[in-house]
Amino acid sequence: MTDALKGFSGQLIDRQHPAYDEARRVHNGLIDRRPALIARCAGTVDVVDALAYARTEGLPIAIRGGGHNVAGRCVVDDGVVIDLSLMRGMHVNPRARTARAQAGLTWGGFNRETQAHGLATTGGVVSTTGIAGLTLGGGIGFLLGRCGLSIDNLESAEVVTAGGRILTASASENEDLFWALRGGGGNFGVVTSFEFRLHPVGPLVTGGILLYSIDRAAEVFRFYRDTVASASDDLTIFAALIHAPDGSKMAALVCGHCGSPAEGEAALAPVKRFGPPLLDMVGPLSYCDLNAQLDAGNPRGALNYWKSSYLEDLTDEAIGAMADAFSRAPVSMSGVMLEYMTGRAVAVDPEATAFPHRRRGFNLAVIGQWTDPALTDAAIAWVREAYGAVQPFTAARSYVNYQVEDDAPAVAAAYGANYARLQQVKARYDPENVFRMNQNVRPAGV
Repeated sequence: MTDALKGFSGQLIDRQHPAYDEARRVHNGLIDRRPALIARCAGTVDVVDALAYARTEGLPIAIRGGGHNVAGRCVVDDGVVIDLSLMRGMHVNPRARTARAQAGLTWGGFNRETQAHGLATTGGVVSTTGIAGLTLGGGIGFLLGRCGLSIDNLESAEVVTAGGRILTASASENEDLFWALRGGGGNFGVVTSFEFRLHPVGPLVTGGILLYSIDRAAEVFRFYRDTVASASDDLTIFAALIHAPDGSKMAALVCGHCGSPAEGEAALAPVKRFGPPLLDMVGPLSYCDLNAQLDAGNPRGALNYWKSSYLEDLTDEAIGAMADAFSRAPVSMSGVMLEYMTGRAVAVDPEATAFPHRRRGFNLAVIGQWTDPALTDAAIAWVREAYGAVQPFTAARSYVNYQVEDDAPAVAAAYGANYARLQQVKARYDPENVFRMNQNVRPAGV
């Protein structure tokens, strides 16, 4: 290695290193890329050095936090992966109700620390997701109604810019960068740590999954649509068409209530009475378990291909199209999921952060997931077919954390009226588009 890495205190893993194959793997088993070097950083200065090395050598750069992004943009062929997975330090200030967390932490690790003080902030719906990627793209989770998105609870971030400067971004320092980080993804620098605002939650909350026979899918989704429209901000419900462990197709409601167990029981009583369900797994549980209840259905190494968009309205026709498409799903881990945007998540001005989707509505994900590589073509074809069937009912916008294809028009559409401003911030902090292994925002003028 060059002098740029002579003081590197983490791990340098090249193609001859015995840990190389494991180190280059990410959550999505469909991604099979071979970087020239994986720089596992131990601290912020390691990030500066790894970035300088990659730029000196003219190598493309990918940034890895939790490695959970479905598109696999955290690893790059023949380039340098700046891997933050060793950077998992965290400090909770229970008096101020804040937490400072390094970018290699997952939500499971974050929750473990904050819940020791009865505190939490909005994290993902799968606890193995990294805090970094989820937050930078927006951050949908079980607390979005009461607390907003992850970005709505971000107080500050430490950022290494393309030029190697270490900056703080907050409401009072580098304000334009702070605006862009809240939804604009990894376009503007390497975020090495996040400071979050925390809220009293748990340790006991109420949640779980309700399962229904697939022939009642339309009825379940209509009930879901009507229920979430009038639900309190403490109650989050996602709807899904899924496969049971034996491969049978089912409809599901995934529930989480962040109030007291007594409040949660009362709020979920009418939901539990609907049906009744074939299986009722809703009850008191820890917030950590609530945030991890979908982990088993999202195993590391499974092959994934997703398509995503928003629905302003969940019409009967859209419901019918989803149910019909799901009936033809060829692999037993695939499904359709709806996440309802409500409460504090939609009470923010669309221009206040880079994330523009501040209207009530449904975030749709058509999820292809499988383990047998022989099923890859059929699984991808089904996702595209199913998404095509639902697309007439969708809006021209999408959640960047669920985007898979490299599609510049789709990225621009995802940010809507905020895209031009993002391009201006990009031109200031990364004019050469060094950070382009992402849902790329091109610098203004390029």
